[in-house]
Amino acid sequence: MNSGSGAAALSHMEARVRRVRRLVLALLPVFGLAGCAAQSSSSATGWYDSQNGVMPRPERVYICHAFGCARKTPVDLGRRDLNRLQAFLRSGAASPAAERAAVARAVAWMESRVAVQVGSQNDRGGLDLQGAGVPGQMDCIDEATNTTSLLLLVEARGWLRHHSVRAPVARGFLLDGRYPHATAVLRETKGRDYAIDSWPKANGLPPVVQPLDDWFRSRAAS
Repeated sequence: MNSGSGAAALSHMEARVRRVRRLVLALLPVFGLAGCAAQSSSSATGWYDSQNGVMPRPERVYICHAFGCARKTPVDLGRRDLNRLQAFLRSGAASPAAERAAVARAVAWMESRVAVQVGSQNDRGGLDLQGAGVPGQMDCIDEATNTTSLLLLVEARGWLRHHSVRAPVARGFLLDGRYPHATAVLRETKGRDYAIDSWPKANGLPPVVQPLDDWFRSRAAS
């Protein structure tokens, strides 16, 4: 290896280390908030203060991107958008499982809806440290925040019949051999929590929906 290529490789490695450090620091408040408990123990509102996010408004969401909510793009939702979201949730009114499936469809649609305005149409799913600081690319903090914002918006309009929105939670902290990761959470009225995890999938694809206990046990990094 010549000196030029060696210096380039070292610079690339240092950049990766910096990206990991930034994500770990961003997740520190999450661990303090969620305590890695098997259920989300708090409401969602405190999340925004800890992660530099902005709570949704009745007809506006603030889309986090560029990792760790470094950028926040306001997106206004018109009547047609709101009607579309309501239709998604109505299609899941029959049962908690149907509502979670409807939520997954709504999350996927919302990602496509905001993509051009935010520049996230090429957002890559899963662990992708190359995207740190890149407008339109999203880490798990961005994804958990954006999904929670959508869930809060539909909850405020009374469109969730079988669930309530909880604060995002986190798993993994390197010391346990797992990469740090966070997810949005819905609580079924019977008391069971579910992860609504859009981070593993590319923009516009349905999120992973699974019992939160199973999500906590997972060691997947993508």
